[in-house]
Amino acid sequence: MSGQKDYKKLGLKCGLEIHQQLDTKKLFCECPSVLRSEEPDFIITRKLHAVAGESGEIDIAAAYQAGLEKEFVYQGYNENTCLVELDEEPPHEINQEALKIAIQIALLLNAKILPLTQVMRKTVINGSNTSGFQRTVLIAQDGYVETKQGRIGIETICLEEDAARIIDKTEDQIIYRLDRLGIPMIEIATAPDIKTPEQAKEVALYIGEILRSCKVKRGIGTIRQDVNLSIKGHPRVEIKGFQDPRMFVKTIELEIERQLNNNDKKPEVRRALSDGTTEFLRPMPGAARMYPETDLPLLKVSRDLINEVKKTLPKLKSEIEGDLRKTGLNLEMVKLLLKSKKIDEFKELLNVFDRPNLIAKMLLIYPKEISRHENIDFERVERFLNRDAMIFILEQSKKKKISEDQIKQVMIRIAKGTKPQDAVLFKKEDFSVIEEKIMKLIREKPGLSENAYMGLIMKKFKGRISGKDAIDLIRKFMD
Repeated sequence: MSGQKDYKKLGLKCGLEIHQQLDTKKLFCECPSVLRSEEPDFIITRKLHAVAGESGEIDIAAAYQAGLEKEFVYQGYNENTCLVELDEEPPHEINQEALKIAIQIALLLNAKILPLTQVMRKTVINGSNTSGFQRTVLIAQDGYVETKQGRIGIETICLEEDAARIIDKTEDQIIYRLDRLGIPMIEIATAPDIKTPEQAKEVALYIGEILRSCKVKRGIGTIRQDVNLSIKGHPRVEIKGFQDPRMFVKTIELEIERQLNNNDKKPEVRRALSDGTTEFLRPMPGAARMYPETDLPLLKVSRDLINEVKKTLPKLKSEIEGDLRKTGLNLEMVKLLLKSKKIDEFKELLNVFDRPNLIAKMLLIYPKEISRHENIDFERVERFLNRDAMIFILEQSKKKKISEDQIKQVMIRIAKGTKPQDAVLFKKEDFSVIEEKIMKLIREKPGLSENAYMGLIMKKFKGRISGKDAIDLIRKFMD
């Protein structure tokens, strides 16, 4: 469908806004950022009214929401709702951990960090904030990401409060829960440089990778993506509510079709639906809803703070994959390492003994096999086969005190409770005796493959013979 359209001829202008919760305490107080499911400790009820912004005008979106005359009910909890969420106490100093994460993300997006910036109030009177506004602060601007179709500008990177979440609503009332209100959220706005729906998806996925490399929350609802787009002769439309980047292409294509056939050309905010279509949500807000936060001083971001953040700048998943592939690991093992979050352990053990594939098996494969085949609780296996035990095993193998074929047997012994120093001691058996037993095994089970014999022998002798010696004897007696 997308290949049939000439987006340049249509005059497509498209940009993204990506909102991602950070995994810290709340932005302007010390309350934990934890969503709750039990009954609330208290409930308050309020109504909100639209007021003029810094320009002296009332924002059109705020006026629209005020005209709905809704009553707002707020559910709170003693442990993670304080007077700041209730708008009964001034905001505290901005959370420093959240600020550092925002700077990390800005650096990864090649953006210019503002040394001095102002916390702003953004008028929001749909009830999602008890104060009638959302606090937001511009952290950086003028960044970019590279795509297959060229560079996409990053206009702004803001740090802001997340809103309260809707629990229920009726015609006259909306019930919100205050557990989410105030959770730090990064807002990334791209320039309208996106040329095709496919490029929009690519940009969203790449920015998502950058975000996941930092300390952000995971799961449904922790990231929200909006699309701003227009075609020639139609004003900008904002589509909110994307959860799945796979819907970007279909939704953008359907919105282009809607704009081509739309006679009522007005700027508006629309909600993305699960089938790719959209519906009207509210009028497009403007600059009239922004004014300075008077309860907080100017935010200073020092060069020392930026340099401190640079020292701990995380690598992207694609970069980590590349580094791991350079060690000689195959892609499947790399993905297992990433999924298990054992990258640091892998790197530490690699410094002990440069055997990447062996170490990956020790971390990812052998513990599960030991738990399953030896009927040992997996938590016990991991507890006994800890960092110190793994380092000791590798050191003994590096010194040739044990062979690599004996490592799994050593791990089994340790998992069963044997001290590591004793687990590496193997009874020396006369090689001629082993040779005789292998010859007998092959004669008793004729016609098997080399691999089948190898499996039987390694199971029977459990590290008392190396794989090389075993295959040599198998071939000797199969001839």
